[in-house]
Amino acid sequence: MSDAPDTTILEPVPPAQAAQPNFFDRALDNLRTRWREIAASARGAVGAPPRTHLPKEDAERLKEQIEACLESRGGEVSARARAAQLGRTYLALDPQGRRNFLLMLARDFDVDRDAVMDAMATFQAAADPVARGHAERALRRALEPPRLRLLTQFNALPEGVKFLVDLRAELMEMARGEPLLQALEDDLKNLLRAWFDVGFLEMHRITWDSPASLLEKLIKYEAVHEISGWQDLKDRLDSDRRCFAFFHPRMPHEPLIFVEVALVQGMSDNVQALLDPTAPVCDPKSADSAIFYSISNAQVGLAGISFGNFLIKRVVDGLATEFPNITCYATLSPIPGFRRWFDRALDRDGDALLTNTEAERIAERLSELALAADADASTEGSVGTDESPLLARALARSGWAEDEELQKRLRGPLMRLGVHYLTTVQEAKGHGRARALDPVAHFHLTNGARMERLNWLADRSVKGLKQSLGMMINYRYRLGEIDANHEAYTGEGRIITSSAVRSLDRAGSKAAGKAGG
Repeated sequence: MSDAPDTTILEPVPPAQAAQPNFFDRALDNLRTRWREIAASARGAVGAPPRTHLPKEDAERLKEQIEACLESRGGEVSARARAAQLGRTYLALDPQGRRNFLLMLARDFDVDRDAVMDAMATFQAAADPVARGHAERALRRALEPPRLRLLTQFNALPEGVKFLVDLRAELMEMARGEPLLQALEDDLKNLLRAWFDVGFLEMHRITWDSPASLLEKLIKYEAVHEISGWQDLKDRLDSDRRCFAFFHPRMPHEPLIFVEVALVQGMSDNVQALLDPTAPVCDPKSADSAIFYSISNAQVGLAGISFGNFLIKRVVDGLATEFPNITCYATLSPIPGFRRWFDRALDRDGDALLTNTEAERIAERLSELALAADADASTEGSVGTDESPLLARALARSGWAEDEELQKRLRGPLMRLGVHYLTTVQEAKGHGRARALDPVAHFHLTNGARMERLNWLADRSVKGLKQSLGMMINYRYRLGEIDANHEAYTGEGRIITSSAVRSLDRAGSKAAGKAGG
């Protein structure tokens, strides 16, 4: 599942970046059209439109327009019209012009520090509770940058919230290495976090009868297992499948995050089998398991604002009511960080990652393959001349996962290292608390799941082999244990695992220790 964020979950995985410009460009066209009439009443006060790269003299004129917006000259209707014209102006700028616009907004409409110092002095001098209360409220107002009030005005415009979400997506890219823009991006993130509180969100089921424009967005935003076309999407929305999404009332046609669920018998261990278009459709009433196999964040501009955990809980509650026979709620999740960690460990420790028996068996198979191909000393996989680690040589062979004998000999060490990565390797985050290094693991453990089962070659796609050597993991949500598991992980840094996962870890603990953290 994405299995958010970004998307398993990969903490919910973010949408594919390649797809974003198409939707962003389409959104811009819609906004230009919808704001045209609103902005028309402000044009007389605005004058000629700025040039697309927004040179300094044009920026100064735009600055006056922003000040007029903030001062609400002419009343609320005029302020709304000016905000719409500002939005249309931004949308008409080229990338350099947009950067100049945002830099001006960040620099010239920041907190008035002199006003803050005066408010602090008044607060400190307040002699009684009433005076302190007045001074405290005044200090809060002084700490609010004017640019935040300007951004808030877009909330009243049609598609205004979507505009701000997409604006943050652009700002996140521009803000790298630019402190001024980072501060503006942080302001916008906090504003959106308040507006997108989970209490405001609505969960809806998406079906094949949903509007075509919404279904198209599922295809574009899917971040875990690519949807190959309309037939593939139809299969994923069949009677034994469910898809649920969160929506915001001010963005009713835009999914924020969506989860795909398969209703099956038994806990799934292979994503290709789960998504096989030739597989028969199951009777959902006979299912005993609900498998969350993909969850994707659909809005880049909402990265870092988490509501994937609430979506999972609401879906579980809904499915439990609709299908009382379901007793197993689990994911089939990728392990997106494993290959990066594994490559670093292999570079550092080489064949020390293997036991002597494992090394002998892998070397034996590589020699057999070389001899079968009448290999000379320079042939790929030759044991005599290639001094790279055995695991590196084995995994460098094209089609290694299809060689039944080779993958059988790789299974033990790679599964052991996979469990070590998931359960032992941790990184310190805020306040020094340890958390799982893998983002998908952290997401599900935080939600109260336990690591249930590691699955060998569960995803043989190019992406699956590249990011986790084909392995996937089931995280299981046992309804009576979710709160205790959550507390164990978030409070103590303790990862709850099944006996099957623990046995894998114990079986190779000595060799796994050599892999380091």
